[in-house]
Amino acid sequence: MRRHRLILWNVDHTLLDAGRVTREAYAEAFQEVAGVPMERMAPTAGRTESEIVFETLAFNGVVTGDDHLDAFTAALARAYSVRRDRVRAHARALPGAAEALEAAGRLPGAIQSVLTGSLEAAARIKLAELGLDRHLDLAVGGYFSPVYPKGATIETSRIKAAAAYKTTIAESATVLVADHPLDVRAAQIARARCLGVATGTATETELRAAGADEVLPGLADTRAVLVAVDRLTRG
Repeated sequence: MRRHRLILWNVDHTLLDAGRVTREAYAEAFQEVAGVPMERMAPTAGRTESEIVFETLAFNGVVTGDDHLDAFTAALARAYSVRRDRVRAHARALPGAAEALEAAGRLPGAIQSVLTGSLEAAARIKLAELGLDRHLDLAVGGYFSPVYPKGATIETSRIKAAAAYKTTIAESATVLVADHPLDVRAAQIARARCLGVATGTATETELRAAGADEVLPGLADTRAVLVAVDRLTRG
């Protein structure tokens, strides 16, 4: 049986920056669900959709109930679905992201996908409109779940990838490339490796302190990314 490695990429602030479109989508969803304009949005870095949704509602004085999360995420998915042109116009792939994806995808036995706390629909739209999905198998990715934390979705992704490719993937052959200490923690919980990249709000020092196995300033140095990913997924 061929040996496989699983390379998971965080989406927002690691591969791309879609902050403006994200705020627009949240504002539209908030207006639909709460019936009033959104005045303040919760921080998004390293967090799951449910954390952002509930904190945003609280920041704006909305008393939440059991149905708020489902209603908000449904509205959010609709808001993203009509903003494909806004993604193309106002979002951007981060320097070196496309090249890093292409290079890592050529590693022997590489299976590439994403691990994100965002809605699957939102992640797919952002990646597709910026042309970053061509080297990714998004069917085996890990996305926002109202039940499972990020660490568990890494394991879910590994199970899906192993089934889809009829193989086994060791925990030590799984790496998460991400920009936030919370993502580093998720990788640790899943016993995966983590390549920290200082493309978001966290510094290289903060990523190292969080326990990232290796840290790079970004994705611009394709060779450095490739060497690190290869080393971290040798099992």
